[in-house]
Amino acid sequence: MTNIGVRIEQRSEPTVATLAGLWSRSLIDWPDGRSDRTTFVNWMQGPSYYLDLRQPAGRPDYRGVRNLRGLNFEQLGWLASQEGFAGELHYADGFFEWRREIDFQPQAIYSDQGRLWMEPDMMVEEGKDIPYIEHWHREPVDLDPVCALRLDDPATGTRAYLMRLGALFMYARARSAAAAAGLHLQDCVAGAASLEEAQDLVDCEISQGVVSSAGWIVQRSSLPFREGERIDPVWDSKASGAIVLSDVDAQGRDVSRRWQILDAQGALDAFPIEGKVRSAS
Repeated sequence: MTNIGVRIEQRSEPTVATLAGLWSRSLIDWPDGRSDRTTFVNWMQGPSYYLDLRQPAGRPDYRGVRNLRGLNFEQLGWLASQEGFAGELHYADGFFEWRREIDFQPQAIYSDQGRLWMEPDMMVEEGKDIPYIEHWHREPVDLDPVCALRLDDPATGTRAYLMRLGALFMYARARSAAAAAGLHLQDCVAGAASLEEAQDLVDCEISQGVVSSAGWIVQRSSLPFREGERIDPVWDSKASGAIVLSDVDAQGRDVSRRWQILDAQGALDAFPIEGKVRSAS
């Protein structure tokens, strides 16, 4: 068990700027002796915006599920065990805070704050309000180009984030359905009045993928039927400061989602220009 109370006064601390990149987690320890080394965790950090996806081991077989309405209650149960968020990273008084504008789980009681310090072979995170220790490792990925967009759907008020980091990207879209704050999403799904209501509760997409000559292809997602699909962002020719992403509706029909850009960080030419996808390979 890692020592939760370890002194860090002499440790080297990162800054928001130096955290830019892709990080994977190898361990989380809690003071009661619980430990997790198997959950897949990737955190992509931009100039200040971030995206994070966490998927437990033991994922069921989702082959044959083509859309949201194709999910049954058993499959929804595992999906609701996932975590993931997107928002902005802040630093104050020795603590980093991952402010979650999008959260796959219902709104938590505690804020997400912790101390970070560098060890020779990893970065360590110690929780503030909830005691835990996490071990993070920087992945050897290209940091050029880097750009992060904060997006809004004017018609529904839904928020989204899109970030490109070299040849990789992450995308997060909030759910439209309301989930009861303070509960676990599995409890919300189990208490849903209908299968469709339960399906809508997990309809929060957090995806990551690769930018290639074939397009922006999703490789891993909180919604398994999105894997292998493309999001292919292009500038909206009908609206200034807007971008269009390829998507599917609940029945699996191809749709184009138009997003208004609320804020952009980094190099905008990391995204397509005049409908052409700029490949990183």
